[in-house]
Amino acid sequence: MVKRKRASLATAVAEAHGASLTTVPVPLPGAVQTKPVEHRRAPSSANPNERADILDAPDALRASPDGEVDEKLAPNAIKQDNDSDSPLSDVPDALEKKPQRGRKPKAPVNGELARKADAEPSTKSKRNPKTTKAKSEDSVPVDGALSSKSVASKKGEVKESGDAVDPEAEGEEEAGEEEIKEALSRPPPVNSDYLPLPWKGRLGYACLNTYLRFSNPPVFSSRTCRIASILEHRHPLRDPSQPEHPTKNRPDKEQPADIARGMRYVENICLTNARDIPKMVRWNDKYGIKFMRLSSEMFPFASHEEYGYKLAPFASDTLAEAGKVIAKLGHRVTTHPGQFTQLGSPRKQVIDNAMRDLEYHDEMLSLLKLPPQENRDAVMILHMGGVFGSKSETLSRFRENYAKLSQSIKNRLVLENDDVSWSLHDLLPVCEELNIPFVLDFHHHNIIFDSEQLREGTKDIMDYYPRILKTWERKGITPKMHYSEPTPAAITGRQRRKHNPRVATLPPCPDTMDLMIEAKDKEQAVFELMRTFKLPGYGLFNDIIPHIRKDDNKPVKAPAKKKKKTPKKKDAEEDDGAEIVEEAGPTLVPEAEVGMGGPDRRVYWPPGMEEWLRPPKRVVKKKDPEEASNGKKTPKKRKSATEPGEGQEESAETPAPKKSKAAPKPKGKAAVPTPSTSDEEDGEAPALDTDVDEEPATTPVSKSRGGRKSARATRVSYAEADGSD
Repeated sequence: MVKRKRASLATAVAEAHGASLTTVPVPLPGAVQTKPVEHRRAPSSANPNERADILDAPDALRASPDGEVDEKLAPNAIKQDNDSDSPLSDVPDALEKKPQRGRKPKAPVNGELARKADAEPSTKSKRNPKTTKAKSEDSVPVDGALSSKSVASKKGEVKESGDAVDPEAEGEEEAGEEEIKEALSRPPPVNSDYLPLPWKGRLGYACLNTYLRFSNPPVFSSRTCRIASILEHRHPLRDPSQPEHPTKNRPDKEQPADIARGMRYVENICLTNARDIPKMVRWNDKYGIKFMRLSSEMFPFASHEEYGYKLAPFASDTLAEAGKVIAKLGHRVTTHPGQFTQLGSPRKQVIDNAMRDLEYHDEMLSLLKLPPQENRDAVMILHMGGVFGSKSETLSRFRENYAKLSQSIKNRLVLENDDVSWSLHDLLPVCEELNIPFVLDFHHHNIIFDSEQLREGTKDIMDYYPRILKTWERKGITPKMHYSEPTPAAITGRQRRKHNPRVATLPPCPDTMDLMIEAKDKEQAVFELMRTFKLPGYGLFNDIIPHIRKDDNKPVKAPAKKKKKTPKKKDAEEDDGAEIVEEAGPTLVPEAEVGMGGPDRRVYWPPGMEEWLRPPKRVVKKKDPEEASNGKKTPKKRKSATEPGEGQEESAETPAPKKSKAAPKPKGKAAVPTPSTSDEEDGEAPALDTDVDEEPATTPVSKSRGGRKSARATRVSYAEADGSD
């Protein structure tokens, strides 16, 4: 008996996710019992692959907060303005919707909402001569801010248009001829030949796991949105009983707005981010990584002046559960507020923003409820920022504002040297004075340093290790350092600030150090070091198969609509008594194993091969223009009905009419088909075009033109006779 299968992917996916199901009995022909068809309504998710209003936070995509956004990892990352006091207040309002295939681009979905947001009071800075001037003076180092003893080029300049240059930007910039000559004339670096082997410390990466980010569903803790989306979701959906849809079920702006409803929208994003932390920590532990920096944008706009909020109580339980996993697996987590969080600025608004941002980070780390030592190790790394007036004046303001911080923030705050203004010699005395741990960044140190006290490279800096480590020991915190490398093509100081996707070696740090690798390839840069030096964990992972992942559950596609069956086919199926059986759905990966690399642990991708994380792109082959034109314009040679003897010699320049056929006789409306010689030799009848299924192999004899159809029309069979002619 013939069996035909009916797919049931929705059933398998629903069972894997534990969703509530609604059983709808469907009567089927015959006496064979089958499983009932099950349907479920898809829950609303914070998946950026499905919702255009959920975006990737930019800081998590950088190698460090002072790096540039890697758009290869997340093309839908939110864009920020460079001339801003804080990334929390300068977020675009309009949500740009990508045009669908085959359709013309439409206006932004939130166009009206953006205009409404502009009309409301906001902290977003406006471009005008006064504010531009203020930002040029306060948020960018002035001329002379860099030490004359530094070999790095100045970055704190203002463009002729009046736009302030981001002192922490990493964009591709063309260097001048004099700048290149100065860079080429600098003495070569003097590096130490010491390698901290055998390695006993912990290697870490910042914020984002590239492999988990492209899992299905994605796992990462830096989802964010725009303020316009928050304002829009203060309005109820057009159909509150159904989940949100980007076009069919959007918020109805004609209905009254509710601030609490908009807050629930933000809380959903926040909790989704926080719930992904335990999986990221378990993934790290599986592959020998014990150190990670948490994303500062886990809770979007939490420290915003107007739209900010407290994390407790809505996120308390979720963060506490994440803290249990962190403590159980011996993980270390830290945070790094952005480059706009500065305590040395003369502007009150900048200081207020910095205070709120530090309070938010402290609350997030405190709600993890970590054990005492792990809680002390959960530090907040801060840059001194710009130079406002002079370095001595900036340091005086920093001391004054640092005294105003809560003790909880003081216990976590550490200072790091940067690659723009502040060197080791500028910050280490302040750290010793105020009892603040100092984080040494090797990459930044090779760009900004005092050339009269030490040389560029890693050798001379080792003499300062005792003083650096003592700043950590006094507070009982495990020391940490940062390491990254410039791109190979970098020459000038500005070009050397750009981080290389991976690093080639280990710095000469103590072999028990917690070393943060600030590279664009995130956890893959740690894997690269493990393989290069055979560090602990190097045998725990294998190369991925390009574009293939066996640890994911592919999204279920809606079944294609089936054509209605003709009465004859329907009756034939009932007569055949074909049994309809349930096809077993695809083998689903348990939720706990999704994105974990599978039994083969295939999680490593070679340098520059981040495209292997995604499915292969569809390549549409274009036809050759010549072939296409020949296929359309060049007709086939056909035998003319009026000149049967010249069919083989007919010229292509005078094609036969479209209605003419190759057969010697034109096909009439009801003419009797005449079998050809090849048909008789093969013993098969020529195929006839008919709309009737399962037509018998005989056709009625055509009546003569103008005659009446006989009720007893004879049929002619094309089957081969016993005696051939």
